[in-house]
Amino acid sequence: MKKFLSYAAFVGPALLFFIVIQIIPFFMGVYYSFTSWNGVSSAVEWIGFDNYKQIFTNDPKYYDSFEFTTKFMFAAVVISNIIGFTFALILNAALKTKNVLRTVFFLPNVIGGLLLGFIWQFIFVRGFSAVGDLTNIDFFQLPWLGDASTAFWGIVIVFAWQISGYMMVIYIAALQGIDTSLIEAAKIDGASLYQMITKIIIPLILPAFTICFFLTISMAFKIFDLNLSLTGGGPFNSTQSVAINIYQEAFTYNNYGVGSTKAIIFFIIVAVFTTVQVMVTKRKEVEA
Repeated sequence: MKKFLSYAAFVGPALLFFIVIQIIPFFMGVYYSFTSWNGVSSAVEWIGFDNYKQIFTNDPKYYDSFEFTTKFMFAAVVISNIIGFTFALILNAALKTKNVLRTVFFLPNVIGGLLLGFIWQFIFVRGFSAVGDLTNIDFFQLPWLGDASTAFWGIVIVFAWQISGYMMVIYIAALQGIDTSLIEAAKIDGASLYQMITKIIIPLILPAFTICFFLTISMAFKIFDLNLSLTGGGPFNSTQSVAINIYQEAFTYNNYGVGSTKAIIFFIIVAVFTTVQVMVTKRKEVEA
């Protein structure tokens, strides 16, 4: 009993808040997904699987938002991890300014998504336009947030700029755990930089890749504030993420039941996707 009470004293408060903030709202969302409710009135009508049928058969906007979010996820995950891993390789070397550079590259992750989105909106609309007028470089004269394709890549750029520093820190921690004698032996044997990275470094830090892939996939799938402040889902809903679609369904159109259903479907898909990713990368760790 004494041991149980001591555990409860430390774990109890955190567990209580987790249950109240995460578990209870989750099961409430599951319940509301089977109802017709506007989120305001006290009348909650049980309608069974009607919301699920409606979404799977007659909700093209939800599928469009899923298509955009999936494309964005793949692009953002690849670019963010390449940048983060490259920064980690560079800043793991014996540079005098490496601590300062690590701080500089990590700082964007500290800025909130809404604020970051508004800052980059100003850069894309005003800053790039001014530079384009001065230099006549086509890259800066593109309608970055006014066209579907450029708006997509604009969001990818800002997301990668924000999250790459965080991935860099994880990769640096993994690189510092590598035995330097292995690298020195490879250099003596005449291994090139490419061979050392692909044959020694990457296999030894595969657990870091598992963590970084999991984090970037889940963050990219759940993108909301950055998307909202940059484009608001425009132009013409071409950059509307699933999170924005769910938010609008529940709180703009007052279809809380349908919004809850979309959220549950989204949760299941993201959970399956990230679980498969972790299983695959964990298997690669064992093989390595």
